[in-house]
Amino acid sequence: MSAHDRTFPPDFTFGVATSAYQVEGGIENDWAEWERGGKLKEAHARCGRAVDHWNRYEEDYGLALDVGATAFRMSLEWARIEPERGRIDGAVLEGYRERLLRMKARGLRPVVTLHHFTHPTWFHRDTPWHLPQSVEAFRAYARAVAPLLVGLDALVITLNEPMVLLLGGYLQGLMPPGLTDGPKTMAALTNMVRAHVAAREELLAVLGRVEIGISQNTLAFAPDRPWHPLDRAIVRLGAQAYNHAFHEALVSGKLRVNMPGIGSARADIPGARGACDFIGMNYYTRAHLRFLTRAPFLAFQFRDPHRRGLTDIGWELWPEGFGQVLRELKRYGLPVWVTENGVDDRGGERRAAYIHDHLGQVLAARAEGVDVRGYLYWSLLDNFEWLEGWGPRFGLYHVDFDTLERRPTPACHYYKEVATTRRLPPVLQPSAAR
Repeated sequence: MSAHDRTFPPDFTFGVATSAYQVEGGIENDWAEWERGGKLKEAHARCGRAVDHWNRYEEDYGLALDVGATAFRMSLEWARIEPERGRIDGAVLEGYRERLLRMKARGLRPVVTLHHFTHPTWFHRDTPWHLPQSVEAFRAYARAVAPLLVGLDALVITLNEPMVLLLGGYLQGLMPPGLTDGPKTMAALTNMVRAHVAAREELLAVLGRVEIGISQNTLAFAPDRPWHPLDRAIVRLGAQAYNHAFHEALVSGKLRVNMPGIGSARADIPGARGACDFIGMNYYTRAHLRFLTRAPFLAFQFRDPHRRGLTDIGWELWPEGFGQVLRELKRYGLPVWVTENGVDDRGGERRAAYIHDHLGQVLAARAEGVDVRGYLYWSLLDNFEWLEGWGPRFGLYHVDFDTLERRPTPACHYYKEVATTRRLPPVLQPSAAR
């Protein structure tokens, strides 16, 4: 890259990302129930107090500012706000409003997620996603929280990684609600698209003009056996269903998904056409897919064909896939926000290079006309990593989980340099992408 090619424009946003359950602490929801059922990789692991962000939010806003961030992604915890169906906790709403106002006052643009994997304990019993009642339940929740966002110029994400929730919770039984049911997966997918539309209607009614979208986990896909035509075919089907189907429904109004051996969804959804203002994408790695001749007909794994070393969670380092997916998103003609990108780096030595390599892909994609507006690093803090518990460390700041002390990792200095100078300097260690 030339010096010009390594420069971000003045209006490009650098920020950080969190989610309520992973950092706030003291939340009773479906995940807390899941943990008590011993269903994590370490059966004794509990999120509990998390990293106490609910009480330390001012300190954590300061940490975000210290790395040059001007945006802070957080989520509202539905289970705090509506612990019993139909009962909205006004004190919790006031607490979230206070936190958002302080965030804004300190110069951080709020990026607010309404749903980041977790549900109130009543949800799967009374209004699960595979039933149409889920749409109205989510609509009522959105109506309750819309006033929190008045006057904040927030970027709003209705749903975080819906395909991860559906695959993990409805097909693999690895997360709540713990089902393995293809037809229910497709019904839930359709209702989640409808729920986004319903929430958007409620938000617009209160806020008028506001930028609303979803945050979609994206993967680069490759055939496990490049010579095998069925592996290549499953890559095409998988990329379309996983990376694009949800966003295409919100652009075209037509949901079209076909997952052989699992099910299909075809629905024209009123109000879905043009129902997103930006494309939110999360990216971490690449998956190699293999076609199987019997159920579940698909296997995926993370390989290291270029001998770069897997990340500490076992994912391939493949920033080239980030650039590939960014270029694919150009088809929508909408601004793109990178709402998560990060690495499990428990020793702290590889994070700066990871950021460098992935931001290099952002610059390359922008040079090809992809309208990438911002990059939010996952995560500001080490936190509770769902099924993996307390092992992974994605944070710019290392957290001592006993004392809750936050300490900067070496990547803090690098991220601040990029965010404040708008340049992408080299790192002192070799780059992951060659």
